[in-house]
Amino acid sequence: MSSLSFGYCLMLLAFLCFAVMDTSAKWLVAATIPALQVAWLRYLGHFLCAILLYGPGHGVGIVRSNKPWLQSLRAVFLLAGTCLNFSALKFLPLTTAIAIFFVSPLTVCLLSIPILGEKVGIKRLMAVLVGFIGVLIIVKPWSQSFNPAIFLSMGAMLCVSCYFVMSRVIAGVDSNATAQFYVSGIATLILAPVALMNWVWPTSTTAWVLVVLIGTLGMVGHSFLTNAHRYAEASVLAPTVYAQIIYIAALSWLVFNQTPDLNTLVGTFIIVCSGLFIWFRERQVEASTTPVSAR
Repeated sequence: MSSLSFGYCLMLLAFLCFAVMDTSAKWLVAATIPALQVAWLRYLGHFLCAILLYGPGHGVGIVRSNKPWLQSLRAVFLLAGTCLNFSALKFLPLTTAIAIFFVSPLTVCLLSIPILGEKVGIKRLMAVLVGFIGVLIIVKPWSQSFNPAIFLSMGAMLCVSCYFVMSRVIAGVDSNATAQFYVSGIATLILAPVALMNWVWPTSTTAWVLVVLIGTLGMVGHSFLTNAHRYAEASVLAPTVYAQIIYIAALSWLVFNQTPDLNTLVGTFIIVCSGLFIWFRERQVEASTTPVSAR
């Protein structure tokens, strides 16, 4: 197996972990366990895994960051995105929530202009506009069936987009171990008082299994994702994010007997096409600005 193929396999495994994590979260919040408690369990498991995995090799050095405030801000964005997403999953089908999440590459494209100073051409801006039309098709704000929980999902998407932009800002600043420590540790610390104050004990074996599962899938998924980038460039691996469509659709049908409606299918297709076009244009721009000797 080539390095590129191995990288793709790791990315597909990473997004499978995230899809199962979201499915587990939806099941738990539907079982009357508070969304913030579920989010805390997700980060607590991530934090414990990070300490066990990276602690022996890095010691107290895992805490030292060259830009701790930026690492903290990045962690808060991901935490806010997780809390909003888990809250939205209580009211929305998995397929709808994940379709909204797919707008994040388009939002990152817009945010990169003022924050990273990147130049985005008219074609990519038009692709972003088309992608947001796909969102309107999914959420149907003109319809009587419009669900206000969509705003939770859109808030989650915006927070995750800011997390991705911050990841670009601090790329290479610290080791992966330190980044994992901050992302999971800060979220665990912030959510602990709220989660413990309103604690609800799982009442079934299935719930206990999912509690343990959701606490480890985040770390496992991020580990797969991190290692995948050792074998292939991020820009090459980016389209694998859309594998979640298949995972989520299958899990939504198997676990909740929910299938996407026509609007969700059409809107998701438009969003994915817009995202892939932006990815393709970024690859073209990158290739045209790279010196021939460096290729």
